[in-house]
Order: sequence, then C-alpha cells, then structure tokens
Amino acid sequence: MNVFANEGQPDIYRGFERILVVQRRTESALEVAEQGRAKAVEHLLANRLGAEGKCQQSVKPPSLYKIKQIAKAQNSTLVYYSLIYDYQQFYEMSRLQIGLNTLYAYATELFIWVISPGGRISFRQVDLQSLWYEDNTSLAGLVRSVRELINVGYSDRERLLCRQQLQLLYQILLEPIADLLPKDPQKRVTIIPQDFLFLVPFAALIDSNGQYPIEKHTLLTAPSIEALGVTHLQRKPIVERELALQTVGGNSSFPCCPTLESPQECLVVGNPTMPSICLEFGEPPVQLLQIPGTQLEAETIAEILKTQPITGDRATKSAILQKMRSADIIHLATHVFLDDIEGLQSAIALAPSPNTHGLLNINDILHLNLQAQLVVLSGCDTGRGRIWGDGVVELSRAFIAAGVPSLLMSLWSPPSKSNLDFMRKFYQQFRQSCDKAQSLRTAMLTTMEHYPNPRDWAAFTLIGEA
Repeated sequence: MNVFANEGQPDIYRGFERILVVQRRTESALEVAEQGRAKAVEHLLANRLGAEGKCQQSVKPPSLYKIKQIAKAQNSTLVYYSLIYDYQQFYEMSRLQIGLNTLYAYATELFIWVISPGGRISFRQVDLQSLWYEDNTSLAGLVRSVRELINVGYSDRERLLCRQQLQLLYQILLEPIADLLPKDPQKRVTIIPQDFLFLVPFAALIDSNGQYPIEKHTLLTAPSIEALGVTHLQRKPIVERELALQTVGGNSSFPCCPTLESPQECLVVGNPTMPSICLEFGEPPVQLLQIPGTQLEAETIAEILKTQPITGDRATKSAILQKMRSADIIHLATHVFLDDIEGLQSAIALAPSPNTHGLLNINDILHLNLQAQLVVLSGCDTGRGRIWGDGVVELSRAFIAAGVPSLLMSLWSPPSKSNLDFMRKFYQQFRQSCDKAQSLRTAMLTTMEHYPNPRDWAAFTLIGEA
C-alpha cells in the first residue's frame, strides 16, 4: 500500500486521525477515518457515473449517527481497523518489472473501533513498534509470512511456526477487543480492515485457548462502513422481489431466497480456456495455467443451482458479461488477480475470443448494472507481485458499485478436493437458510472437521451483506 498519496503527500486523513486520538476525541477520529474511505468510493462511482460532480452528490461520508444506524441495520458488531504510518521512517521498494521505485512506510500504530448493533462505540489502540523490536518484523511482514506458510505444503516445524504466527496475529488484531465481541456464535461480526489487513484470514487466527474466531463468531468483511450502507440499500429490491413472488404464489429454486424463476438466472463458470498475459515486463504474453478442479467444481455447483455450467471456449468474456446482467447468483471458478502487474490490477480470467483478451477488469465491472444477490469468486491467484490488499478492496467496491450486495471470494486457491467439499456445503446450507454469513461459517466448520489445515477451509471471506 503506497501511503504517500496526492503526488507524494502523506494521507491527510490518517494524520487527522492521529491528532484526534491524541486529543481523546476518538469518535471524531472514526468519522475522519471513514471520510477517507468514502473518498475512495466517490472516485470509483465517478468512474461509473462519468461525472465527478454527480458523484459528489451521491456519496456522503457517514456521520456518527449514520454509522450507528448502519450497525443496527446490519445487526452486526462492526470492527473497524485503521493503520497509522510513520512518514518520517520509510523504505524504498524497487519494482523491477516496470522500472519504478516507490516509497513505503511502516505501520507503527493500529487504531480499532468497535461499534455494537446498539450503537455503543469503543476504541482500542495497539502499538506496532514493539512488534519490530521484539520480533524483528512489521505487521505487514507478519501477514505476508502467515499467508506464505498457509499456502505451501510445509514440514512440522513450519506448521508450528505458522500456528505461532496466527496466534501472534490474534494477539494484535482481536485480543485487544475480545471483551467487546458478542459471546453468541450466531451473532455477526463485520471486520472492516485496511491496506494489507484485507489479506488476513481472520477466521483462522488462534486465541490463547487454541480456538479459531470462526468457532466463536459469524464473520463478514466490508471495505468501509459506507459500503455496508450501500449494500443494505441494494438488498431491499431483492427482498421486495421475493415478497412479490410469494404474494402471487410463485416458485423459486431457493424457497426462502430471492427469485430464481428459471435455471438460467444462475450463472456458473469454471475452467475457462485461459487467456495470455505478460508475466514479466517486456516479455511476450504466455497462456495462464488452468486451476485444477475448477471443471468439477462448476459441474457440482451447477447441479446444486439447477443450471448448466459454462466452461472451456464457451466461457468468453463477451458471453459471460452478457449473462452476468440477468443472473441472480454468479459463481466464477477461475483465476482472479489481486495484484498490479503491468497495470493489470484486479482482473478475472475468462476465455479469450477474436475481439477480447479474456480479462474481466474493474472498468468492465463498473459498467455493469447487476441484479445478482451474490457473486462468488473461487480460485484467486495472489501469489505474484507486490500485494497489499488493494485488489481485494478494488474488486469488492467495484461489484458493490455495480449493484451486488454480497461477494464471496477466496484470498488464495485452496486445494481442489477440500474446496469442492467446502463449496458443496456452502450452497447446500445457503439453499436451506439463505443466510450467506451463517452458510460460510457452517461450510468452514464442516470442512475443518475433515481438513484441519487452515489452507483448506479458511480461504474465503464474505464481503458485504449477510
């Protein structure tokens, strides 16, 4: 995350946050923090609307009153993180693939606000400099190390190290606020991270008793509090459609879920013919490798959703874009890039055609007007390049801006066998309860019983509405 914004000037919002916290005006600091994130939403919507002035009228940073109302409407405890950087101590990272040098700063403090559904706002502060002095690492370095250890087949020593680091992350991120979280595991907790914290597998952190947070809480994620307000508004038309269907005695593939009047309203894509991209600057493009198991995943999910999967050469970008507009549920089992290699930024890999390269990017999504209640991105490829969580934020904001209230996405590619079991359980549970957050929790806990390694069950995060 480049923390030097506006042509090299530090992020002014975080500077204000720090000043207000020093003055013990912590609730005002929360408002300022959310203003900075609302600004990002404003620019994204400006892209979509094509007019900056129009956008400024449509996006307003939430006041404290509105923040409390959003927590109540979500019926969730909101956990809001803000990373504070030391701009006097920065380091330089060389990006050889594009020949640029970029300045970065270490996160030295972590601000955490907890907003209860009843409107109570609590504040906690964590000193991150001690992490550097005691463990000779930064919080970003710890997150990267955990992800690397989770994503490889590791020895007993590496497994132990991974567990220790998951415990350390819990001590930093969740232990300071553990007393503020609900005791009922059915109650929702919505994590609102920042920067590289979007890449943290919060469900897999380990407390002092050896428990995972997903065993104690129903977890969701959101890019901002304002985004939660937007997704709640987007959910209303879906509920109204279902009520109208029930009134006229209609049928639905999901009895308690929004209308799925015909099988065509579920879009399932898997194992598309891979496009070619440049993996290194100046090198010729090479075709991406297939993700093992995505063909079977698409066939299995399509059977549950009572539709036909779209695979191989048929899964072209133009064909999928057309079908996405009318789908109620969209499941894409393919590569999803969350880094910014050669300006690629976030993109979803689909089959190329004579007229398109096959990459569905942020701008493509922003130009869609979607009615889907859920988009599932299964099979992320985040193992290359410089990754700071920006891609997760961009992708989730783009789908929210396009009209989608909920996005389920993987932060890494889990093994195909466990992922198939996970997905099968998620959709089976979703058909029964229509609660996406509870379905995710059930799928995680069930998969964990057979595959205890967090790599197998903790890859997915639900962003937006429960």
